[in-house]
Parts: sequence; structure tokens; C-alpha cells
Amino acid sequence: MVNAGGDEREHANSKEDAIWSVLDGTALATGAEFFPALVRNLAAALKVPYAFVAECTDNEKTRVRTLAFWNRDRLADNVQYDLAGTPCAIAVAGDTSFHPQRLQAEFPQDRDLVALGAESYLGVPLVGTSGAILGHLAILDVGPMRPDAFRSLLLRTFASRAGMELERLRASEEIASLNRRLAVAADRARSLLAINNAVVLNLTQDALFHAITTALRPVVPFDRMTIFLFDAQKNVLRMVVAESAVPSDHFVPGFELTLDHSHAGFAFVNQRPFFNPDLAKTRTYPGEEVLYREGFRSLVVVPLIVRGKSIGTLNLGSERPMQYGQTEAELLQEVANQVALAIENMREYEEIGRLKARLERENVYLREEILGEHNFEEIVGNSPQLSNVLHTVEQVAPTSTTVLILGETGTGKELVARAVHNRSSRRPHPLVKVNCGAIAAGLIESELFGHVKGAFTGALERRIGRFELADRGTIFLDEVGELPLDMQVKLLRVLQEQEFEPVGSSRTVKVDVRVIAATNRALEEEVAAGRFRADLFYRLNVLPVRVPPLRERRADIPQLVMFFIQRHAKRIGRTVEGVSRESLERLMAYPWPGNVRELENVVERALVLSRGGVLDIGSDQLPSVPGTASAGSTASPSMMPVATTGTLEEVERSYIAATLLKTGWVVEGPNGAARLLNMHPNTLRSRMKKLGLERRATTFRSADITRPHEIS
Repeated sequence: MVNAGGDEREHANSKEDAIWSVLDGTALATGAEFFPALVRNLAAALKVPYAFVAECTDNEKTRVRTLAFWNRDRLADNVQYDLAGTPCAIAVAGDTSFHPQRLQAEFPQDRDLVALGAESYLGVPLVGTSGAILGHLAILDVGPMRPDAFRSLLLRTFASRAGMELERLRASEEIASLNRRLAVAADRARSLLAINNAVVLNLTQDALFHAITTALRPVVPFDRMTIFLFDAQKNVLRMVVAESAVPSDHFVPGFELTLDHSHAGFAFVNQRPFFNPDLAKTRTYPGEEVLYREGFRSLVVVPLIVRGKSIGTLNLGSERPMQYGQTEAELLQEVANQVALAIENMREYEEIGRLKARLERENVYLREEILGEHNFEEIVGNSPQLSNVLHTVEQVAPTSTTVLILGETGTGKELVARAVHNRSSRRPHPLVKVNCGAIAAGLIESELFGHVKGAFTGALERRIGRFELADRGTIFLDEVGELPLDMQVKLLRVLQEQEFEPVGSSRTVKVDVRVIAATNRALEEEVAAGRFRADLFYRLNVLPVRVPPLRERRADIPQLVMFFIQRHAKRIGRTVEGVSRESLERLMAYPWPGNVRELENVVERALVLSRGGVLDIGSDQLPSVPGTASAGSTASPSMMPVATTGTLEEVERSYIAATLLKTGWVVEGPNGAARLLNMHPNTLRSRMKKLGLERRATTFRSADITRPHEIS
């Protein structure tokens, strides 16, 4: 869970970094300079070796020319090539071209893919303001590329900008040609370029609309300018900005026009300009009547079109008649094409902003979750036994010494491991957890050391092992006593040499990893029984840290109870001021075979079942309470006579004896004593041996269960 959360946090941060790195890297680049900046920053942000942008060189779209090609660490020379038999043909045809793996096999005719070593490809079309496809933007990787909606969105966003820059570049070239032939046309083109330069870098709504107004006034005179954008849900045009020298109670931001009976609706639906040179002579729509009464005498409306789709209208009005005609309408339409792209770019920027804000919220949540789940402060208590453990943690954490954490199930061994890691110099790097008892025997080596593609049946791709993931950080080997003997040999070599070979590979991987191991087994006994290698035990047992069971630090129980109440009460929807004295006495007397984990479960269960502001944990809510039973009875442990006073060993012996009596000496399995006691079967057997609990008959003798009054 912790690793997933860490991966999810790293993933969220990488998205935010990608957005800003490409925005920052291309914000000031325009024209021909934009394309090298785009591919360089796009490759860096998405962590791919290749990125390129290309334009079509013929009307049939059979051949393209690169405008910029990023090749690993430099800009390569631009080239021309045919589209047939390449993944680029799909993008230039108008669709997203995504090939996550086996790219060379899918396009065997494209020999350039072999030279590049490309394994995966993602490309999107560059679409002009008229909807025509101008070229494409693509990235390639030498490894597989997983599906990622964010990556596609990022490419489409900057493909839109690239299409705009490509049109600007072509417009600039056209301007140079027109300048030589016609001065009037050159002035017109320069005006359009000035409009484009004014709006291209303004990505927020207020800044963009202000830039449009400022840039438009010298090109086409007006006394009022309004912009309407389409509301798809209501199927109307809604005014979003108004710049007017003439006050109006009618045409204000938020005002709506229908599509079927308005001058703006006509231009929007038909995607062509509407103009009225003299409102005094003719008026077709109700809006024209209103404008005439307000003192306007001429009107022009042009649609805002992006990739062939209308998104709104740009409207100008003048108090002078004959101000607008066909020439002004054509010029304003060209301006509107640039404005439409700027508005669409603004919308996509705002979407990126919303995505960034969401990622920030996710980061905050993940940080809070990590602090709530795995903080050093979660080791609650101030008993001498726990204080000794924390003192040892403070001493060993700054070093790189191997630590062996010993303790029963549920005592918090993982929290101690995290405390060691978080207080060490390796904290900026990952803490990788491996539960050695939860991995199938045949997969442990692959899990720890990784494997290469084809190493065994089912190894369809390379896998990085946990030791490699933990490089420069810490690896936590939980339940290390469960490792098979053959894996113990390989683990010993890694601990000694800090190197290993992935499964199926002869390549040696060197790592710098600190090892923290944990077990609930008595490893000395496992070594004596031949189930655990002595050399590995001595290699792990450099600095042992024993985490005391809860019954050995009962003084911490009140603090732990209040901690768990605070953790779970709000989530469950309860308001609890405290816990009753009788409940605390019961909790203090209970032997807690499941340790802190069992205590947390009891508190959470009590929060769900009890009522009132004071938490009451009745005897029926504890897995075991004092009771009576005859010798040989098969009653449940909660009904057996279990000691709650005396030495800790006597309390533990009494409780385990009651549980074994109930299960008829069945240790393992769903109905076994280990399951009821929330212990590992081997741990239970070890405790039975230590406590002298041996099966002498088909049932327990009553003497095996200590009666409370027999303990002085």
C-alpha cells in the first residue's frame, strides 16, 4: 500500500513538472524558433529520446518535412520522407497514432525505426484554423509506452500551438512575398501578425480579451466590440466580453442570443461573416433594432472557428454608417481565426491549470495519508520498554548498519523500520517493502532481483527487482524468516557484495541499499533446526531491535486507545470524549496476543457498536474474558477460565491453553488456534514449546488452564 501511495505521489508530481517544463520552455519561442524549443522540452518532459514535428509538403499529404527533430541529446538535421508504410501516415490522416510496443514489427517498411531502435510511438495531427491537416507532432521511445490520457492531452495541446505557429510561419513567408508585389496586402498581413503576436502569449481569460481589444482597435475601428461563445448545454451564444464607448443595458456580459434568430447566430451556424453597412436602411434581426436605438449605424459579425468547428463570434459595431463592408469582413475574419485559436488555447491552458490544481490536491492528500499511516509519531507510548526501542532507533538510524527487527505479529515492526529509514540520510530515496512470506516460492527471486524478457514462461517484458528499485535507499525485508533456503544463499551474496544478476541475465547490477529485516520467528531456533542459514542470520543480526509486545508495555494502552479513537472516530462519524474507567481496566487486563493491531481493531469495533460520548468497551467486545469451563470442555476461549493477573508468562500460557482446548489441538487452518490468536502457526508452536504446552491426551487437562485465584 505504501509503495503504491509513493508511486502515485511521484506520478502526480511528474505530470505537474511536465506541464510547466514545456510551458516554460516554449512560452517565449515563436515562429521557426518555436519548433526546436517544443521538441526539446517535450522530449525532456515526457522522458523519451525522440520527438519531432513535421509539415506536409504536398496537397495529397503523401510526403512530409521535419521542422525540428530531437535526437536523444541534440537537434538532428531536418529531413523529408514519404508517409507510406510509417506510423506517421495515421496521424497525418487525422487520427491519433498510438503504438505502445513492437513498432518495428508493425511497420517493417520503415527502416528508420530500426536505425533509431524505436519500440513505441505516439503522434497527433497538426490541424489548421480551417480544419486542414498541416502535419503532425510525434514522440518515440526505445521501450514500451503505456497508455496515458495525460500524455495524449499534452501532445494535443501543444500540437494546437504548433499548428498555429506553423500557420504563422507560413503567413510570415506569404507576407514577405506579398510585400514585394502589393504594399496594401503587406500592410494587411502585418496587421494580422500584430494581432496574432498580441494574443498568442495571453493564456488567461482577462489578459487574452484585453489583448484582443488593444490589438484589434488599430486594425479595424470600432465603438463596441463583443465576443460571444457557444454554450452547448443551453444551445445559445453567451457574451463573455464587451468593450464599448456606448453604454448599454442590453448587451452586457452574460447576455444570451439564440442561434436561429440573431445576427451572431447566422454567422455562427453558417460559418461566414455577416455585415450590415447601414442600419438606418435595413435591419433583419431584433438585435439590430436594439443596436440602432443605441446609436449604432454599421455592424459586422464573424465566426470564431477552430478545426472546422464554430466556438463563438466576434462582433464589431460603429456609430458611423458604411464603416464595414466586404473588405473589412474578410480582414476581420482572418483576425477572428487567430482569436479563435487563442481562445481555444486559453481553454486548454485553463484545463491544464485545473489538472495542476487537482494534482496539487492529490499531492496534499497523499502527503497527509503518508503522515497519517507511516509517521514516526505513530509509535505511540512512553513506557520504558518502548523508550528503549526509540532510543536505539535514534542511534542506529544515521548509520548504514543492517538492522534486524524482532517481535510478535502486530507489534509495529514496520513502523520501526520506517522510523529508521526516515531518520537516516537515505530518506530522500525510497523505502521498498518486501513481504517475504506473501510471495510464491517460485517468484521470490524475480521479485527481489528482477528478470529479463524471456527469462521464463510468462516473462513477456523486463522487470526491475525490488533491490534495484531501492538503490540509494532502504529495503525492508518483512517476515525474512519465511525465505526458502535457496533464496537465503542469494540474499546473503547481495548483503555481502551489494550486487546481483537479474533472472535470465548475466549482467551484474551493483546497488547501494541499506537492509532492514524483520521477523516474528525465533531465528536462533530456526538456525538450530536447519531452516535458516547461520551465516545469513549473523549477517542480518548486526544490530537487533526487539519490539516489545503490548502485554509488556501495558502502561502505553491508555495513550494508544486515545490515539485510535482520534484516528477512527471522525471517519466513522462519532464524537467521543473519552473511554470509561471500567473499559480501560478491561483493556489493561487483557493479554493482547494480537498486540497493537488487535487493540486498534477492538477500539474501532467499539466505536461502531457503542453509543454516547464516553466509549464503553464491554467484556463481550474482547476476544477473551474471564469465565468458567470444566476440564475437557470445548467452549470458546472467551468462555474459558483465563488468568488476567499474575506474571505475563502465566497470563499468556492460560490464554493459549484455552484457545488450543477450543480447537482440539488444531494449530493451522481456518479454524486453527493460530488463526484465532492472530499469530503465525510457527510462532504459535514456538510459544507452546517455550510455555511447556504439550498435547498429552485428546483434550486438555484442566491443570493446563490457570485459574485466576491460583495466581498470587
